[in-house]
Amino acid sequence: MSDRPRILAVATAVPPHRLAQSDVRKWARRSFADHAGDIERLLPAYDNAGIEVRYSCVPLSWYDDDHGWRDKNELYLSNASDLTEAAATQCLQRGGVDAADIGAVVCVSTSGIATPSLDARLISRLGLGPEVQRMPLFGLGCAGGVLGLARAAELATARPGRPVLLLVAELCGLTFRRADLSKSNVIATALFGDGAAAALISTDGDGAAVIGWGEHTWPDTLGVMGWSVEDDGLGVIFSRDIPALVRRDLPAVVDAYLTRLGLDLGAIDGFICHPGGAKVVTALEDVFGLEPGGLKTTRDVLRDYGNMSAASVMFVLERTLANGASGAYLMSALGPGFTAGLATIECR
Repeated sequence: MSDRPRILAVATAVPPHRLAQSDVRKWARRSFADHAGDIERLLPAYDNAGIEVRYSCVPLSWYDDDHGWRDKNELYLSNASDLTEAAATQCLQRGGVDAADIGAVVCVSTSGIATPSLDARLISRLGLGPEVQRMPLFGLGCAGGVLGLARAAELATARPGRPVLLLVAELCGLTFRRADLSKSNVIATALFGDGAAAALISTDGDGAAVIGWGEHTWPDTLGVMGWSVEDDGLGVIFSRDIPALVRRDLPAVVDAYLTRLGLDLGAIDGFICHPGGAKVVTALEDVFGLEPGGLKTTRDVLRDYGNMSAASVMFVLERTLANGASGAYLMSALGPGFTAGLATIECR
């Protein structure tokens, strides 16, 4: 048995509707033409997003009609449950772990409301034991993948030998509101996709070791990123200043975090970053001293799936491990708070 929590397996899942960015651009031009007068000025956002394809739990035509809270949340409950079950089933198979042996479940999701939470809805479907510990996490947004991994690693450390199942499900596309003509809502249609992921964490087994984790919440930054609760659903909030905030404020946070682990950036062999958007990824490359395009796997996931909030970094993790990563890797994600989630894994 290892003294470190290890990532035994990672798996991901996407819904069936494949949306080419070129088709979404045409849809946006038609849909916003009569409402958002500056849509022509905003259309380059679709071209510059670094995205070619996204996946949605509903077809593109669904977005042509108005939908209320009940309609959206029913779709969220059904599709998030199905996608998370698919990712978890594959993850358990890859990790060679029986669902009945899972000691705890950490479930991350911020794009819908579920009470009972998604983990409770999946206990019987996955075959988890009735005494499994549940830790549903809501409100972490894009930081949820890294922070969820950190919580899972803590639970695995506290109960050596008992595997912890991390579940992440985000259906950001369902939050689109036709009546919202704000720039943030229009830009969100150029970025958001749907997806789910699962990971197995345990001190008993082989895999990348989670050697540290941490987070930092900056004061007076509640308005940088999040949701507003509106009559027709969740309204997207994100500041145009996020790339500048990353360049200015993240370096000191990363340095302090690595120092606590007895490391520095020179000891990091690679990076597993949440692909929030092309400009944010460029800012992260600057912070980490990388050449433009240096976060290749992060950019590849953004290209192939868009921004799936908390699930995205798990897609980057899956690809990184599958590509035979070796050495120390720094994971990072930024989410509502405004909070940075960090973790360090040792691959071999």
